Amino acid sequence: MAENSLLARLDGIESRFEEVSTLITDPAVIADMKRYVRLNKEYKDLERLTAATRCYRDLLGNIEEAREILESEHDAEMREMAHEQLAEANAKLPQLEEEIKLLLIPADPEDAKNAIVEIRGGTGGDEAALFAGDLFKMYSKYCESKGWQVAVTSFSEGTAGGFKEIVFAVTGDNVYGTLKYESGVHRVQRVPATETQGRVHTSAATVAVLPEAEAFDVEINEGEIKWETFRSGGAGGQNVNKVESGVRLRYMWRNPNTGVSEEILIECTETRDQPKNKERALSRLRTFIYDKEHQKYVDDIASRRKTLVSTGDRSAKIRTYNYPQGRITDHRINYTIYNLQAFVDGDIQDCIDHLIIAENAEKLKASEL
Repeated sequence: MAENSLLARLDGIESRFEEVSTLITDPAVIADMKRYVRLNKEYKDLERLTAATRCYRDLLGNIEEAREILESEHDAEMREMAHEQLAEANAKLPQLEEEIKLLLIPADPEDAKNAIVEIRGGTGGDEAALFAGDLFKMYSKYCESKGWQVAVTSFSEGTAGGFKEIVFAVTGDNVYGTLKYESGVHRVQRVPATETQGRVHTSAATVAVLPEAEAFDVEINEGEIKWETFRSGGAGGQNVNKVESGVRLRYMWRNPNTGVSEEILIECTETRDQPKNKERALSRLRTFIYDKEHQKYVDDIASRRKTLVSTGDRSAKIRTYNYPQGRITDHRINYTIYNLQAFVDGDIQDCIDHLIIAENAEKLKASEL
């Protein structure tokens, strides 16, 4: 019955795959960039599901064939081969069924996007800023291990080091779908470098991971943007200090969810090239508006799914970094390990894998597959 139920869910998958395959070669579709990107994403999802469906049908066919041989065949050698075929197919079936069930769950359309990551020092003063700096190093090393590109958009340094705030863009494959689990409050327990009596302090930093908006995701009237330029400070030699390469963007935006107008202010001093800074400031503007406009969508998903893993609640305490015990604890899934140094050096994939598994289990429950 389970097989029949799953096959019923798979009806029409292959025909839709063929239909989308044809559509993405249609010049009229290619000219409509928004539709073309959406169909390309659907094509990639359906390609994996179609391949798994074909394997599943073949496996069910092998099982049926082996059973028929066992019922009608008297030759010992043929029966032995049928037994082996049946055992092999039955062993593969549960894993393939689980794979198909996960593929049938609609993926978050944001997962394939690049990400904008914002880290801010929270409670704890100078120590919180130092911890925010440690988190930035952790993510930088993790992204490097994944082959992703990291570009710092803006930052404000702490008085004792680290960052009061740092914003950076991450570019690569399935970046948002991986890093979204990092949104929330990260807490650290350790003896700060500023502590003279050896007492353990508790500090915190917040991490917000946003899907980077593409140009066609958000409508912006660029004629209404007010641009200002200024000289960048910091390292980079005389060019940075003498040339007005830093840009400041001001834009009045009306929030469609609240009806309230607000001024958005964005600064970018990332490069010595003013046009590049303008381009990156525009990218941040699109992401900011996209995030605000889609908050209703995010809230709706969270209320329907009620997953503890990635609710999108940026105020939730998600993880504790305990230095005296060398311990990392992710509070969402009761995940605890004792390799803190490796973790803060960027070895965070195992934790993310556990979060993905936990969320997939919740999704499967919710979908009643």
